[in-house]
Amino acid sequence: MDMIWDFAMDQSDLIINAVKALLVLIVGWSIAGMVSRLIRKKTIASAKIDDTIGSFVASVARWVILIIVAITVLGLFGIQATSLVAILGAATLAIGMALQGTLSDLAAGFMLIIFRPYKLGQYVDIAGAAGTVKDINLFVTELATPDNVQIIVPNGQAWGAVITNFSHHETRRCDLTFGIDYGDDIEKAKAIILQLAAENEYVMSDPEPWVRVTNLGDSSVDITTRLWCEAADYFELKFGLTQSVKEAFDKEGITIPYPHTVEVKRQA
Repeated sequence: MDMIWDFAMDQSDLIINAVKALLVLIVGWSIAGMVSRLIRKKTIASAKIDDTIGSFVASVARWVILIIVAITVLGLFGIQATSLVAILGAATLAIGMALQGTLSDLAAGFMLIIFRPYKLGQYVDIAGAAGTVKDINLFVTELATPDNVQIIVPNGQAWGAVITNFSHHETRRCDLTFGIDYGDDIEKAKAIILQLAAENEYVMSDPEPWVRVTNLGDSSVDITTRLWCEAADYFELKFGLTQSVKEAFDKEGITIPYPHTVEVKRQA
């Protein structure tokens, strides 16, 4: 017991510093999270600040505080900031090679914020991953698919890939193609589509709806309609009008061809 006590007394400074370091880590981590959440809350509430920039600044603030906390903890164990800088300077090449992917993501994060090819809440396709942008921080972009699955895209990949932003423009064109039988009245079918488009609340009058025969298929005459709508109403228009046209065609005797399977019996 005396040996344990003597050892504890000899290492008292180290134990005290370890306790201090633990407290600094806990408090610093809490402050970093609190500041990050506060910045996000304030920027979301402000109409003058873009939510995307607010989210990124919140991420930067969190990491800056954590770096300060890490330097403070090292200082408690006798490692001064100047010594830390000297060590990092000597190991720059090794660290750069080991973290080149992370540093690339960091640099790409700043480029994404500067040029803003997408913002929070927009629906995008990044390198084949499609979803609504939920967060953009220093290293990654977080997407949520329509069925609410989380997708994490490293910023380096996002910046270096083709980005398709479906929400960038306020309006979108909705193209729908309907096939009718060769024996049906083409002008009647076109009139039905135009009438339904005029009655649809999501269809814009300018540019005006466009309806034309675009293809003579193996079993159908294909009629394509091009309609403009608000970007947010795209899917409501597409799904709603598709059903309305089908119901109207059925009512007016317009046939929508579909493949038939004919069974041929072979004689023995």
